[in-house]
Amino acid sequence: MLDTMRCAKCGLTQLAAPACKSCGTATGLASRAPILRSIPATPPPQRATVHAAVPAVAPVDAPYGAPPVTSADQEPSAADGQERRLFFHGLVGSLFGIQIVNILLTLITGGIYHFWGKVRVRSYLFSGSEFDGDRFAYHGTGKELLIGSLKAGLVLGALSALMKASPYLPGGAPARIAAFATAYGLLLLFIPVAIVGARRYRLSRISWRNIRFSFRGRVADFLKIVAGGGLLTLVTLGLYYPVYATKQHAFLVAHSYFGNRQFAFDGRGRDLFGGYLLALVLLLPTLGLSWLWFLARKQRYLWDHTSFESARFRCTVTGGRLARLYTGNLLLMVLTLGLALAWVRIRNVRFAFAYLTLRGSLDPAAIRQDAQAATATGDGLESLMDLGGDFAVG
Repeated sequence: MLDTMRCAKCGLTQLAAPACKSCGTATGLASRAPILRSIPATPPPQRATVHAAVPAVAPVDAPYGAPPVTSADQEPSAADGQERRLFFHGLVGSLFGIQIVNILLTLITGGIYHFWGKVRVRSYLFSGSEFDGDRFAYHGTGKELLIGSLKAGLVLGALSALMKASPYLPGGAPARIAAFATAYGLLLLFIPVAIVGARRYRLSRISWRNIRFSFRGRVADFLKIVAGGGLLTLVTLGLYYPVYATKQHAFLVAHSYFGNRQFAFDGRGRDLFGGYLLALVLLLPTLGLSWLWFLARKQRYLWDHTSFESARFRCTVTGGRLARLYTGNLLLMVLTLGLALAWVRIRNVRFAFAYLTLRGSLDPAAIRQDAQAATATGDGLESLMDLGGDFAVG
């Protein structure tokens, strides 16, 4: 509120002051009470706020099939504890069209176009995936995959030929058994080689905001985990499996980078042992459904113990939802004789994104490019050996 006065001599209404600003007559502040009055101050103009219509958002724990959350639905937050989600913008029809063209060109080229078709599928899936307002990108090429698969094929072909020829080698039974065992041992050795090589290549070809991912783990270190863990799992009749699987996952995560920043994992396999044992006990009574519940628990545990910088992943998938996903995918593939493969892939990506968030502070601007070289041989090995590793989207 502002105090005003009216000059007794000239009659000018003005702000209260010791003298009139027009005629200079002393106002006598002590005696001005009869002519002082209060008027409300004029408020500053208000800017109109436009509220954009926000569509209904399905909660993260909604059953599969609920309307998908889109990037436009995510409320921005300036808090350090912001929750970030992944969104997928791809369409079944578009991916189906890509796959039809891939099949036709693969047949016409005698299978050579298969590698370029795989790149098209991967590029579509990654370019349709969004995080924090920006899309991912895939930078692999069909030529890389072709050369990598040729190298992997030569290695696996030589081992396979040695195994088949071992019964006919000279030197008697000991030499034949030794040749077969050597070939088989080398084949087993190439499993960890393929897993590490495929992860190294695939991460190196993925970027977000023009910054590449990378994997920097050594095959020798992973081989120790596989050899030791595999042996202990065999000796304990499978009871060591949760620890073994968690150690593998920890190695793959802890040696993964985005730019110059490293992912981290702090889980322990023994935490999964109770759920694993219960799933085994209930395997027959539940006709195998208990294993799906364990897989969901394992997936939640592995993601919940994975972090990047000070942000931590959070997974909310459940066994029931996983069972519905698998059942739906199986029915789609059977009823369409495999034509619904594009639909299944889209369902899998949307399902994974629907139950995964990243919570905590994250400063992407502070991350610097630190790309690593990689070849596609490991990718070819994993594909030929049908290991079904991560990022196998094409």
